[in-house]
Amino acid sequence: MSDAVLRTNGATGSQPHAEVIYRHTVVVRVTHWINVVCLTLLLLSGLQIFCAHPMLYWGQKGDEYDRPFVSIDADDWRKEHPEGVTRIGPLTFRTTGVLGVSDGEVRAYPRWLTLPANRDLATGRRWHFFTAWIFVINGLVYLLSNTLNGHFKRDLAPTRKQLQPRHIWMDIVDHVKLKHPVGEAAKHYNVLQKFAYLGVILLIVLMVLTGLTMSPGVDAAVPWLLNLFGGRQSARTVHWICANLIVLFVLVHVAEVFLAGVVNEVGSMITGRYRIKTGDGH
Repeated sequence: MSDAVLRTNGATGSQPHAEVIYRHTVVVRVTHWINVVCLTLLLLSGLQIFCAHPMLYWGQKGDEYDRPFVSIDADDWRKEHPEGVTRIGPLTFRTTGVLGVSDGEVRAYPRWLTLPANRDLATGRRWHFFTAWIFVINGLVYLLSNTLNGHFKRDLAPTRKQLQPRHIWMDIVDHVKLKHPVGEAAKHYNVLQKFAYLGVILLIVLMVLTGLTMSPGVDAAVPWLLNLFGGRQSARTVHWICANLIVLFVLVHVAEVFLAGVVNEVGSMITGRYRIKTGDGH
């Protein structure tokens, strides 16, 4: 995030002052929108792949003789009206209409959430692997560019002051109150934003590594990946967990965009320019 002010609008009567700053570089904006497309395609095609075997295990093996600790299935697919059942460890949830059974069809995720909509593992895998390489290349461009221009150190690394428990607690309270910064404070990421962005970068790195670990060819070339994640099935489970956490991040991120002002927020990710109301920060 750059603090360079493009222009300052003077106050007229009771209208507040406002600054327009150059917030996002071209690389950040382009890679952001490529990520939006890639993550959407990866999620939808990934759910198609998961539907082929909607169970998660820990370790190297995973077959009908192993007990999964997560499964999304139906109680009995032979029944006229089967019920969707999602199991997480010892817990069992009836999820008919969303998970396990949707529109009368036994499948882990509903048709509108998978790419393609019909059961087609081969096509789903092709979409997933093709998009994954675009996603990786795009991520490398983002990481390299923002390392060289100092974006990570300048904008994403928490300061000593921000890491103080009192400061973190104040930011949590402000978020709960839906209170958004103004003035100088709005020109910089707060500590919760920094934690969130650094956290999602870590999740994406784990997604890439676990995705590679599930490839027999990669395992043969880089066998230490299997040891790192405790087996191919463990890697698949970590992959699924990371995907869900990224979806959670996206939902919170989109909600924050609307709460902070969707026109200003989305506009800054298109033009790079961000309008800030002047006033006392917090």
